[in-house]
Amino acid sequence: MDINFPLVLVVLTFATGVIWLADVLFLKKRRLAEAGQSADVSASAGSDAQSTAGSDTREPWLIDVSRSFFPVLAVVLVLRSFLIEPFQIPSGSMLPTLEVGDFILVNKYAYGLRLPVAGTKVVEIGDPQRGDVMVFRYPEDGVTNYIKRVIGLPGDRIRYCNKQLFINDEPVPRDFVARLPPVERWREQLDDVEHDLYLTMNRLTGAGEGEWVVPAGHYFVMGDNRDNSNDSRFWGTVPDDMVVGKAFAIWMHWKSLTSLPSFDRVGGIQ
Repeated sequence: MDINFPLVLVVLTFATGVIWLADVLFLKKRRLAEAGQSADVSASAGSDAQSTAGSDTREPWLIDVSRSFFPVLAVVLVLRSFLIEPFQIPSGSMLPTLEVGDFILVNKYAYGLRLPVAGTKVVEIGDPQRGDVMVFRYPEDGVTNYIKRVIGLPGDRIRYCNKQLFINDEPVPRDFVARLPPVERWREQLDDVEHDLYLTMNRLTGAGEGEWVVPAGHYFVMGDNRDNSNDSRFWGTVPDDMVVGKAFAIWMHWKSLTSLPSFDRVGGIQ
């Protein structure tokens, strides 16, 4: 079962913050007052009693932990929710742009500031553009993070036929790069974004073919590994409230625990 880390982070930050604030406003004063009364009653009982009374002012472990962890959790929450969040690529659907094991950084404010967990946009900054590599929550479960390339914007007519992409009845320009059995590498031009994609050789056309009109407030996405991607051709468009952010950089590659981390792929994402 996938752990909803943003939800866990929000809950922990809220809980530790409430405990710490309650101690500052109420509990600490009561604890010091009770310790003072205890010290007055036992002042004549000798040094051992005074030492015991002094120990009563120590913070309970829960308050001590909350006071220590709340600032850290709050900073992490702000960074992950509104600025930058790291992700790891689990599949080959975005080959050759992204490989399995790539660790990427996602810009969380490029498409507007959104509330953590809910995803509701509270500050308008920008919108996804054609050609962006976008992270979003899978519309069918609302939890699993997916990464694909934005192909269609609201109002666009998308058609995919014989492995050729059409946007608003215009074929998307592309050039053949190389034959790398079992795939061919092509370079495609989506507005100002030039990127490479894979088409599987000797695979029959038909799968994923069709025509779609992108509804208002939605985006049509596809993987760069065109014949090996579960995307909008099969389950529909991505609503704006499922958008997470724009992938902009690879900062490490680590395919598995049995291999060593590599920094050969560090760089921007096109």
